[in-house]
Order: sequence, then structure tokens, then C-alpha cells
Amino acid sequence: MSPENRTFIRIAEPEEPLAQAPLRAQKGRGAVGNIAHRFHQQQRSAEDDGWQHPLTDNDSEDSERSLKTQVQAVQAKTILSRNQSPDLPFSVSLNPYQGCEHGCIYCYARPSHSYLELSPGLDFETRLFAKTNAPELLKKALLKPGYHPEPIAVGVNTDAYQPCEREFGITRQVLEILHRSRHPVAMITKSSLIERDIDLLSEMAAQRKATAAITLTTLDADLARILEPRATTPARRLRTIRMLSDAGIPVCVSIAPVIPFITEPDLEKVIEAAADAGAHSAGYIVLRLPQELNPLFQEWLQTHFPDRAARVMNRVRDMRGGADYVADFAQRMKGTGIWADLIRQRFEKAAARCGIQDRGRHFKGLSTADFRPDLLMSGLQNVADAGQLSLF
Repeated sequence: MSPENRTFIRIAEPEEPLAQAPLRAQKGRGAVGNIAHRFHQQQRSAEDDGWQHPLTDNDSEDSERSLKTQVQAVQAKTILSRNQSPDLPFSVSLNPYQGCEHGCIYCYARPSHSYLELSPGLDFETRLFAKTNAPELLKKALLKPGYHPEPIAVGVNTDAYQPCEREFGITRQVLEILHRSRHPVAMITKSSLIERDIDLLSEMAAQRKATAAITLTTLDADLARILEPRATTPARRLRTIRMLSDAGIPVCVSIAPVIPFITEPDLEKVIEAAADAGAHSAGYIVLRLPQELNPLFQEWLQTHFPDRAARVMNRVRDMRGGADYVADFAQRMKGTGIWADLIRQRFEKAAARCGIQDRGRHFKGLSTADFRPDLLMSGLQNVADAGQLSLF
């Protein structure tokens, strides 16, 4: 074959693989990205093809695509969750909302969004669900024959006083039912919105029916802004502790989580500030990284603290036997090893110095005496609505 009749194919040199797209925080949001949930069959990763340019001094973060919070009203099938975990001071809990706008990057509840086919990342803090029938379900549960009253912890998984509570008021309705039936409750939040319900909580507390736990992770407002971006500021939370305490409501400060080299250095200062504000008990939990929370938190670390990210994770592994996370009841809350023991000693000594009790006593002080479910009957058309057959 003559040269002029041949077809020549030019083989291009192999190109360099595209670099991973740089991680960038979004204003007012905790998670850096929207990672695929663990049930997703396809995995995606963002790559930098060179067309995206970093913001200049004249640009604003607000010019980025803004993620708006969406809240969908849903009808829950059940509302009371029960657990037999030996490391928890309560066995019954109630969560009026699923997902949480506070956007705390460390939230162990993030992986629960996977069951909704949503990402534990930005979806968890922007796509929320309000259980609007929670009050009705609670009322029916309390009226069931043979119901045995135990203190109900409200807001354990996602905050019961997050911003959308102002619109839906589900937590207030739940509290009204517990107040009317003289049922003990333990509120858990990091929002000052709980002050709205002091009227109910103070009356219940006078009968040993109510306590409140306020989560206080750090006193540093700048750190809190990226750690828990839409939650109440630390200073405002201290004021909330004071207001609740002055109203006669026992307040526990929950120092959770303790993050090595991030929040851990100020452990004693947080305890002292909470005690000065009137907290009567305290507890702490070291950082937990179950399932999708692990990569989400490490993305956050690389974005906001690249200089100490490796150091933080190395210390986390020191307290988890070399792993990123261990779910065993004996160590998931406190960890094990030298560093875990050091944190425990620091907490105990600071708490003793400030005259603060252990968190366990906080819940055990609630009384189940005088429970009156019959006082709820006025809100039902007949006894059968409560799941009990009518006599007629």
C-alpha cells in the first residue's frame, strides 16, 4: 500500500488525571458537601477541571448558590422511641423533627438521613421533616392500657427547638400534653427558644417532672460559627442556662462533643462558665464518628483546620483503639486509653471544683408519681381513639 493511501492515527499522550475539586464551606452551613448515603448504589466525586475559579476579594460568598431550608410536614407512624443502651440515662425519647437546621458538623444523627434516601451532609440540615401528628400520637400512647410512665427525653436525635419550631410549634404541643398529664420530661437543646416554654417547665420542675439539658460545646463564638453554624451562640446559651435555673428548672450542661485540639483545650472553662450560669449537673461525650459522619467530619477538618486535621484524627484514633470509631457501648461515649482517661480526670476534677453533679443524677431525680393520663381524655372524641375499646 502506497504511503498516500494509508490512514495515520495520532495517539495522544495520556493526560494527567483531574485533581479533586477543592473543598469549600458554604456560609451558614456545617457540612462542606453532600456525600452519597451508604445505601446509594452510585458513588460520585467532584473533580476540578480548571474552569472553576476561587472567589476574588470583590466577590461575596453570598453569590454562591444558596441552599434554602425546606421543611416538609409528615405523618409519623409512631413517636416514642425506646432503647436499652446501658450508656444512656434514659430509655424513652421523642423527636418532633427529622433533620436539623443547626447544621452541627459533629451530629451523630446525620447518618439517619440515609434511611430517607437523602445525604447525611447538606441534605440533613436543609431538607427537614416535621412530625405534625406527634402530639396526637403521644396522647394516644400515654392513654394506652398498661402504659408505664418513664421520663421522656425530648430532642435527643435532632433539636426540638431548631428554627422551624417557631412556625410549627410541635414541641410546645408535646410539652403541653406532658404537663397536663403530669408526665416527667427531660428537654435537650442548644437553642434559646426553650425560654418560650419556661412557664410550663417551671411548673413541672416544681413537682420534679422536668429538667433541661443545654449543650455547650465551646465558648468561642468564632469556632461555634463553623462548628454549629445555625445554633444559638455560646454566650446566649449561658444566658438561657441562667434563665432556666432562676425559674427553678434543674439544668444540666452537656459538653458534647469533646473534640481533641478543637474544643478540648477549653473543657475546664466551659464547665466553670456553665456553673457560674447556674447549671446544676454536667456530662461530656468525646467525638463520635459513626458511618457517614466520619468522612463528613474529616472534610470539615480539612476545610477549616488543615494545619491540625491529621493531629486531631490521630488523637481520635488513640481513644478508639486505632479506629476512627468503635460502636461498643463500653467506649463509644468516652473512649479508652490514656487520652480518654486524661479527659475524664480533667472533667471530674473541674466538675468537683465547681460543685456540679454527674449527669446521671439529673435524669434520676425525675418523678413518675401522680401520672394522670385521664386528664388527656378531654381532647379525644372517645376512648377508642386512644387505642382502647369503648364499653358501649
